[in-house]
Amino acid sequence: MTTVHDPERKRALILRLKRVEGQLRGIQKLLDEDADCEKVAQQLAAARKALDKSFFTMVSCVIAQGDVPADDVADMLARFS
Repeated sequence: MTTVHDPERKRALILRLKRVEGQLRGIQKLLDEDADCEKVAQQLAAARKALDKSFFTMVSCVIAQGDVPADDVADMLARFS
């Protein structure tokens, strides 16, 4: 496989993951504070969507770099999405 080569894309991906990390900490705090389950579920769904977006951003980097054959990218998408 390959890695993300473009420093700008790599930085953007890391920043996005740091935001997700913050969301997860917020969810932990909600649980510690005995927040309503619906509120927790809403935040979990938001964090899941943010992680999905991070995944697809990373896949788009792989495609844009052109290092990986299309069949390998398709296989990765089938396995992990």
